[in-house]
Amino acid sequence: MIIQLEKNCSLTEKEATLSYLKSLKFSITEVKTQSGDYLVCIGKSEFDIRNIGNLPGVSDVHIVSDNYKLVSKKWKVKNTEINLGDNVIIGGNTPSIMAGPCSLESEEQMQKIITHLLKNNIKILRGGVFKPRSSPYAFRGAGIEGLKMMKQITEPHGIKIITEVMQVSQIEEMMPYVDVFQVGARNSQNFNLLDALGEIDKPVMIKRGISGTIEELLYSAEYVFSKGNEKLLLCERGIRTFETAYRNTFDINAIQVLKEKSHLPVIADPSHGVGIRDYVAKLALASLISGADGVIYEVHEKPEEAISDGQQTLNFFESDQLNSKINLLKAVNVFT
Repeated sequence: MIIQLEKNCSLTEKEATLSYLKSLKFSITEVKTQSGDYLVCIGKSEFDIRNIGNLPGVSDVHIVSDNYKLVSKKWKVKNTEINLGDNVIIGGNTPSIMAGPCSLESEEQMQKIITHLLKNNIKILRGGVFKPRSSPYAFRGAGIEGLKMMKQITEPHGIKIITEVMQVSQIEEMMPYVDVFQVGARNSQNFNLLDALGEIDKPVMIKRGISGTIEELLYSAEYVFSKGNEKLLLCERGIRTFETAYRNTFDINAIQVLKEKSHLPVIADPSHGVGIRDYVAKLALASLISGADGVIYEVHEKPEEAISDGQQTLNFFESDQLNSKINLLKAVNVFT
C-alpha cells in the first residue's frame, strides 16, 4: 500500500496516521521525494481502506500488490515525465533522442559531435568519461576534466548531458556538470550507489543488468525512489544469452512489459543491445514503434577510428538517416 500525504500535512496528523498504521501491524517506510511525501506500507492485515483515506493529512491511498511499489503503474496511472529544463522533456508523446560517442576523446571530437546533434535537433548528449571496461588495459575515460569540457561546449547550445557514474565518491564532483546520471549494466545492482543516487535531485537512468530480469531492473529503480528521488528512467540495453551472433540479445519485448508495469519512461539502447552498427538504426526505429519513450545510441564521425565501441557506433551519415526516419514517424503521428 502507498499512502500519499497532503503537502500541508502537519506533524501531528502524520504521527496519528503512523500510529494507526502500526496498530494494523504494517511495516512502514517514510519516503520524501521532490514531488511528495509517501508512506510505503507492507503488511497482510485486513483493513478498511476508507478508514485510512479519511485520516487528516492523507491525500490518497493506493493498494499496490507489486513488491516494487513506488515505481509500479498500479498507483500512478499518469506516466512520469522528466523535465531537464530548456524545454527538454523525457516522456510524453514525443520520443527523446540521446546520442554521442561511447567515450569522450578530445575537444575537437566533441565540437564535431555537437554540430551533428544541433543539425538533427538532438537535445541530449551521451558520452562516457568514466568507462567500465572488461579489460584493465582498455581506455577508461577522460575523467572529470573531460566532463567539465563537455559542459563548457554543450551549455551555450542548451544541450543536456547524460553520462555514467560508477561509484558513490564520483557523484558530488560530477553534480554540477551532469543533467542525467546513468547507472550502467554492471552497476544496476550496486545498492550503495543506488541509495546515494536516491538522495540527489538529478534524474537517474538505470540500465538493465547484463543478465538481469525485468523485475530486478524495477527493484533497482525502487531503491532510488525509496531514498527520495523519483526522477527515474529505465533502459533496456540487451541481456547476455547463449547467442553469439551479436553482442547481446536485445529484448524488445521488455519495452512493452516495462511500460505496462511502471509509470517511468523507458529508453532503448540499440547500440549495446545488438553491438553491430548495421542493425542499430533498425532496432532504434523498432524500439520507438514498440513504445519506447526514447533511444540512446552511439555516434562518431569516424567509428572505425573510435577509441571504444566503434563496431556498434553510427557514423554521421547513418545518424542523419536515422533521425530523418524518426522525423517521418513523428509527422504521421505514430507516437501520439
